[in-house]
Amino acid sequence: MLLRILDRFEEILISVLMAVAVVLIFVAVVHRFSIGFAADLVGWARANDMPGLQSFARSAFKAINSIKLTWAQEACIYLFVWMAKFGAAYGVRIGIHVGVDILAERLQGTAQKVVTTIAMSGGILFTFIVAWIGADFVAHVYRGGQTSPDLEIKMWIVYLAVPLGSALMCFRFIQALWIYLRTGEVAHHDLGAVDGIEEEAETAAEGKA
Repeated sequence: MLLRILDRFEEILISVLMAVAVVLIFVAVVHRFSIGFAADLVGWARANDMPGLQSFARSAFKAINSIKLTWAQEACIYLFVWMAKFGAAYGVRIGIHVGVDILAERLQGTAQKVVTTIAMSGGILFTFIVAWIGADFVAHVYRGGQTSPDLEIKMWIVYLAVPLGSALMCFRFIQALWIYLRTGEVAHHDLGAVDGIEEEAETAAEGKA
């Protein structure tokens, strides 16, 4: 039950972070081009002696320019940092990380099990170390009181993605190793498959039958 909640939370968090970042980038781009368009319209109206349009364009320029989105780029960077860290843990869970498994695939029986176990244990050790060092770094930043230049939020909150994401990734490696030792299966994602397509095809086939 708890694992299902964690899985769902992980998926929702990544989706929300990605959606917010995309929307924010879209709004920032539209805002930037709107300012340029309004400025060009002011010049064009002045050159063609259209005072009414010039006044409207100047008012639009001032209104758009009054909306400050200088913080948008910084916010998107932080959103993508969090998304990348938790996305890495999600990748371990469903088996989409790039791995050199040519040796393990050529081995069989006990030898294959030993090599695979060593590889997964290496992932556990590495992510544990990153989580440990990241937690220590966050503690130092917290004591230093550093804030971001544009958003002016505490930087320890931003850097918290490193220990949290690495800890979750470490847990996913432990989970994957436990499943492998019990069942002999390693999570592997078919890059040629599209989620939902196979289920929809089966449902359609059942409906026709």
